[in-house]
Amino acid sequence: MNVSVKPGKLIKGQTGDWEVVIGMEVHAQVTSKSKLFSGASTEFGGEPNSHVSLVDAAMPGMLPVINEECVKQAVRTGLGLNAKINLRSVFDRKNYFYPDLPQGYQISQYKSPIVGEGEIVVELDGGKTATIGIERLHLEQDAGKLLHDQSPTMSYVDLNRSGVALMEIVSKPDIRDAEQAKAYVTKLRSILRYLGTCDGDMEKGSLRADVNVSVRKPGGPLGTRCEIKNMNSINFIGQAIEYEARRQIEIIEDGGTIDQETRLFDPNKGETRSMRSKEEAHDYRYFPDPDLLPLEFTQGYVDELKAKLPELPDQKKARFIESLGLSPYDAGVLVAERESAVFYETVLAGLADKARDGKLAANWVINELFGRLNKEGHGIADSPVSAGQLAAIVGLIGEGTISGKIAKDLFEIVWTEGGDPRELVEARGMKQVTDLGAIEKVVDEIIAANPDKVAQAKAKPQLAGWFVGQVMKQSGGKANPQAVNDLLKAKLGI
Repeated sequence: MNVSVKPGKLIKGQTGDWEVVIGMEVHAQVTSKSKLFSGASTEFGGEPNSHVSLVDAAMPGMLPVINEECVKQAVRTGLGLNAKINLRSVFDRKNYFYPDLPQGYQISQYKSPIVGEGEIVVELDGGKTATIGIERLHLEQDAGKLLHDQSPTMSYVDLNRSGVALMEIVSKPDIRDAEQAKAYVTKLRSILRYLGTCDGDMEKGSLRADVNVSVRKPGGPLGTRCEIKNMNSINFIGQAIEYEARRQIEIIEDGGTIDQETRLFDPNKGETRSMRSKEEAHDYRYFPDPDLLPLEFTQGYVDELKAKLPELPDQKKARFIESLGLSPYDAGVLVAERESAVFYETVLAGLADKARDGKLAANWVINELFGRLNKEGHGIADSPVSAGQLAAIVGLIGEGTISGKIAKDLFEIVWTEGGDPRELVEARGMKQVTDLGAIEKVVDEIIAANPDKVAQAKAKPQLAGWFVGQVMKQSGGKANPQAVNDLLKAKLGI
């Protein structure tokens, strides 16, 4: 697969420019009611060790049984990443000791993952894009959790997460700077949410990223990489990459060498610190899990899942641009989160004339609604103005019943008091004045009272805007702006 690697921002060092090379391993918790190999609940926030079956606790003689829903979710994710679906995959034992891993090994996939190569197109500043290659996606079980703050002398083990299904999505080393890395995780999370295969909640640990960072002279051989583990914030990922790249450059320029190791990011200090030396694949002594048969399904099974996939962000964006004439930027903002796209499409459904008002609706959703929600710290789910109410406001503007200025006042009333926008316009006398006779009277009065401005406007037609402002002011914003413009041009002879 040919992947276009976009050059990223080079970092200036003492000895010239350096290029950062980044690859990511994103662990996404599969949306499923039960675990990968047992029927225990995956619900978040239960009492410690309340969602643990005998399989999760690795009791002797307990055998894992594959959860088909998790398999479906992995295949659907692979299809959403334009990736190759492997009809045969194998579960392996990855051997390492953690106190919260009861078996003493993790069931994962190594040489034969469920999903092979794919790609994601990410949007960057200035309308640019970069295509990031996906190396693989495999299924594996999560470990439990150690609680160190319950006792001064002991660590407690909570196995509620033990055995929860994860998709590990491994990128190629195609990411070239912190901006691209943040855009990649943002886009990947968006795709997973559209598919419904992972809720993408980074605060709850449903989505975590391990970030591999190395530096090299532009076009030179790859440097030694360090892995920053368990990043659960897109902003922290950006900060960690910036810090780690500069740390490595300074070491190399001082004559030192980079040790391949696993590091942690400390958000309070804004720096990474060493955790342990990095293991190689052979250190894990992978071998096929003898308790699980290879996973096999037919092309028909994959095709059936593909046919039921929802419209994904890139497809939705293309449709908004093509059929509604939205700008790529506006379409991109609307599809970035599934909830935003659903809200906008609900507004569209409430419009009598989609072709006429679709663009106007996008402006109102992005600028007025999102702007206000951001300012007041609300999410789209908590919007005081419903999609139906916003559709009514946009429709009133589109048909000329109210002006853009009146619409802003109406939006404010609906935001604070609620109500049906059409009824409010009737009840509060907010209709736009389109009676030319009434507008002409106001225009004549203002022209008569300002002969000096009339002379200036005749000499410099762009000054006619002052008259438009005065007429709108005198009419309480209710005069039809187009009618005011036309009348003024005729009266002033410009």
